[in-house]
Amino acid sequence: MRRGGVLALVASAALALPAAAWAHAALVRAEPVASRTINTAPPAVRLTYSEPIEPRFAIVSVSDAAGRQLTSGPPQRAPGSPQTLVTPLHHTPQGWYLVFWRVISADGHPVRGAFTFAVGPSPGPPPQFQVPSLSETAHTPQLLIARWVVFLSFLSALGLFVLRMLIARPVGRSLRGISIALGVALSVALVATPVYVLLATAQFSLRSVFDLGAIVPVARASAFGRDYLDLELVLVLFAVAAGIALLVDRPERPQRSVVELLSLWAALGAGAAALVLPGLAGHAGQRSPRGLAVPLDALHLAAGAIWIGGLIGIVVFWLTVGREARVAALGVVVPRFSNVAFFSVLVLVGSGIGQSFLELPTLGSLWQTSYGKALVVKIALLGAALLLAAVNLARTKPRLQAAGLQPQVGPGAALLLRRLVQGEILFVAGALFAAAVLTSLAPPASALARVKNIAARVGPGPVSKVVSKGPYRIRVTVTPNRAAIQNTFSVTVTKNGQPVRGAAVVSRFDMLDMDMGELSYRLRESRPGTFSKAAPALVMVGHWGLAFEVTPPGGQPFIVTLLDKASG
Repeated sequence: MRRGGVLALVASAALALPAAAWAHAALVRAEPVASRTINTAPPAVRLTYSEPIEPRFAIVSVSDAAGRQLTSGPPQRAPGSPQTLVTPLHHTPQGWYLVFWRVISADGHPVRGAFTFAVGPSPGPPPQFQVPSLSETAHTPQLLIARWVVFLSFLSALGLFVLRMLIARPVGRSLRGISIALGVALSVALVATPVYVLLATAQFSLRSVFDLGAIVPVARASAFGRDYLDLELVLVLFAVAAGIALLVDRPERPQRSVVELLSLWAALGAGAAALVLPGLAGHAGQRSPRGLAVPLDALHLAAGAIWIGGLIGIVVFWLTVGREARVAALGVVVPRFSNVAFFSVLVLVGSGIGQSFLELPTLGSLWQTSYGKALVVKIALLGAALLLAAVNLARTKPRLQAAGLQPQVGPGAALLLRRLVQGEILFVAGALFAAAVLTSLAPPASALARVKNIAARVGPGPVSKVVSKGPYRIRVTVTPNRAAIQNTFSVTVTKNGQPVRGAAVVSRFDMLDMDMGELSYRLRESRPGTFSKAAPALVMVGHWGLAFEVTPPGGQPFIVTLLDKASG
């Protein structure tokens, strides 16, 4: 009971923590500069991002006020700069232009944004551009299901191998069912992994998944695709080594031969490599420090593999071992698996705590973001699985161990064990689906830690909000409060009903749905007490933190923060 309570407590703590790290491609520099007027027509648009970009999956659109396209070719990678895309242009006459871009991050997430620039010397007022609509995400139903099947099958295969070769081996020749289950799980993983890569590549390139002639040649073009195809190769190596290990294994011998040991360690090494690759292909591979994030992610996956694979193996073992020998065999396997599972949960806790320091900017991120809400679902599902595990530890394990002296308790304990473990498998499989959703969502942006003391939530639509700060009244307006176009931001400061002249007003814009870096502008006094700036600061649809720092003449500075939702 004491061990079961500790297990439930520490595992619950681990489940409240994220399972992956995260970063996304962010636009860090553009030429021409956003919202600027240039005197001569540019020959090309240069976009520089925070990470290398694959041009074959990139879209860069440059259009005028009438919607006519001015690009003269597809985007290309700049020589010597894999982070920079160069898109050639036709001649751009005087006027305003909209640049819309969409790229794929190294972790497989689509990122897009837009900005405007003008060619002078007299381009006129900026028009209302129609921003192209691209609604694809990394969490479409087909990608979620494919990702879930990949992780469920490959983690189950690794866990079944550990159960068969290291935990259940002492029971001797009753292990054929576990070996078959291992082969089935591994076969599913070997098929599901390339299918997942093809589905993701089809979405990256905006093509049909049936257009194999166009998709297959570029499947390794993205870092995401390369890492998952490398996972397929490593799984093949694991299958070969595991197959040899199973063929040469002689459970009746207490000591393994040299060939058995070599094949066993080769399979375990390939399995360890397989656990690293999903992190390299996903969030952990883009998080700094990478040398810490990737090992933590691999440890987290290893703990999950031992858990889900062991549970499936126990049910298979229960069903395939004869009724006469079932209780005695379970009396050997279940206590050994319980000990390993307990320590694997401790690893789950340690890796989860380490990841939380890398990922969560605030505790409120758990209930304020889509990522956090999905995480809560995962917590609930695994919490239910832990309750069943606690019952097994408290009731079935002691009864199976006592069956040698009290044979009458054995059959009932074995039946209860199977029912509880089947329930655990359902909950853990559901939690793995929630984890698949988590890996498709952007974890909370670090900007959430900077956005404090929110005065109001505003948007979508035009904003006009009055906030009091001591003797000051501040009216903030944002029009039209739409993403990817020029917006006008205005702050009116009064004190005792009189406009405050000569104040210094600085605005800061933080994207709260993903890390994109902070934009900052100084607002100029357009009339007494009113400070304004027109800028394409809201480059994406989503939630933004708008902070306006006001320094009155001779007074102390104060900040007004709004949580804004910008629509498309």
